[in-house]
Amino acid sequence: MEEIKRTSHVVLTSHSDQLYKNTPKIYWGEENPEKRGPVIATISDKQDRNAIGSHSGSYTVYRALSIASGAFPKAHKPDLYNTEGTFRFKPNPSWFDLTKIATIDPYGADVNVYFKKYLDDGYNVKPSIAVTQAHLHIPEVQEAVKLGRLKVDGKVVKEDGSVKCTKVALEPVWYLPGMAKRLNIEEGELRKILFQETGGMFPELVTRPDLKILLPPIGSTTAYIFGNPDDLQKPEVELTCRVHDECNGSDVFGSDICTCRPYLTWGIEDAARTAQKGGVGLIVYFRKEGRALGEVTKFLVYNARKRQEGGDSAKNYFYRTECVAGVQDARFQEFMPDVLHYLGVQKIHNLHSMSNMKYDAIVGSGIEVVNRLSIPNELIPADAQVEIEAKKAAGYFTQDDIKDASGLQEVQGRKIEE
Repeated sequence: MEEIKRTSHVVLTSHSDQLYKNTPKIYWGEENPEKRGPVIATISDKQDRNAIGSHSGSYTVYRALSIASGAFPKAHKPDLYNTEGTFRFKPNPSWFDLTKIATIDPYGADVNVYFKKYLDDGYNVKPSIAVTQAHLHIPEVQEAVKLGRLKVDGKVVKEDGSVKCTKVALEPVWYLPGMAKRLNIEEGELRKILFQETGGMFPELVTRPDLKILLPPIGSTTAYIFGNPDDLQKPEVELTCRVHDECNGSDVFGSDICTCRPYLTWGIEDAARTAQKGGVGLIVYFRKEGRALGEVTKFLVYNARKRQEGGDSAKNYFYRTECVAGVQDARFQEFMPDVLHYLGVQKIHNLHSMSNMKYDAIVGSGIEVVNRLSIPNELIPADAQVEIEAKKAAGYFTQDDIKDASGLQEVQGRKIEE
């Protein structure tokens, strides 16, 4: 292995022919973006690449098929004119704290501002974060307007019952040393396991230890902000938040075997209500379908649960998942708060979640949580009662777990009566 000296460290690589003199270096956590360096995972100019993988996450394979069919120009460089976000998030101390952000690039938005010099020099730097605005048309929220739980104010909730929000799309950008540290393992061990368990998809994990960034081919994350996004960085401003893991069957198609869509829509309703009061609401949507086991596994588990002798039961809820998948839940919530830290969140006044794993990860990362809120009983579908009972038995948080409920009842009362 050839030893190559850099400005502050020694790099060992078995593929020295892949090292180029002018490849920009990345110093994760550096406050000056030019010194930090851009993440370059594009293949149009291979000599510039300083990251493993490619942009667009799970869509990279579709792009490859499009290129293979001749429908996509292989060396395309994006024209970023007028693509700037509708809101620019201000840097906050978490951006430069190696213990706070390891799975997204805080400089991934507005690369044409932060890395203009590199773009002018011909480097193909692509954004990994984009910000825009939208109006959400959600039947449950419109029903809340009809019932008087949510008021039309023309600013947050429009006359047609839609809700105005700022949307933030974030592609995964993994800083491997930071991830290894949080997992409490050696970086080399993490790289080896990632290499092995992806079938050798990224040989650079074991041949290029000088490359510290991986763009994995997984789904992205989306944040929906109700109210002024600047207020996310102000702990004195009330924040209502739901961190939600994808459930396509419920979230999109309304399947009633779980509480996912009711939890999501109730969180959006309360986030909008908080914004109307002068606070800010936040929904963070993670692509972790079926507890990060996938939809095929989830449906297999559904069949096994429904066909067991005596019918579906809370007792076998998690057990059947483990029988099929080998684990009850493949989600690892330790990295979930990274998005919150990117947005500058320091305090969550109302957290909509039964998950102790999510709560522990958020609090463990240094974010204060005031109230924990579980879904109101009247919103639980009949077929999802098994899920709720199983989660209660497994130690998930419920409203009954609060010893002094006086403050919470006031919050709950606000939700029901306003």
